[in-house]
Amino acid sequence: QVQLVESGGGLVQPGGSLRLSCAASGNIFFIYDMGWYRQAPGQQRELVATITSGGITNYADSVKDRFTMSRDNARNTVYLQMNSLKPEDTAVYYCNAYITIATMSKASSYYWGQGTQVTVSS
Repeated sequence: QVQLVESGGGLVQPGGSLRLSCAASGNIFFIYDMGWYRQAPGQQRELVATITSGGITNYADSVKDRFTMSRDNARNTVYLQMNSLKPEDTAVYYCNAYITIATMSKASSYYWGQGTQVTVSS
């Protein structure tokens, strides 16, 4: 009923930039917090950034001042602008959202996207 689709990943040199997008679609009534997470090979998934429905953001210390998360509520889309990328930013980046679906039950749940690969290498 709900899908999150990430895009914008790829290969970039150290110091470069990428912009990730995540679009939510389906039977959506309301989207609360949305977030970006990442998982490097052999490591646990970690929080990168979150944004509330009102646009308040929170960042992991490792990406503060380099990454910026934004949100377009009209398009049910969030973005992650990543600047000054480092090799340690290499990971699969996942989008997450807490969504209430537009059914009689108005059930709410967390949803995940399929992930997009970001590789930072020279």
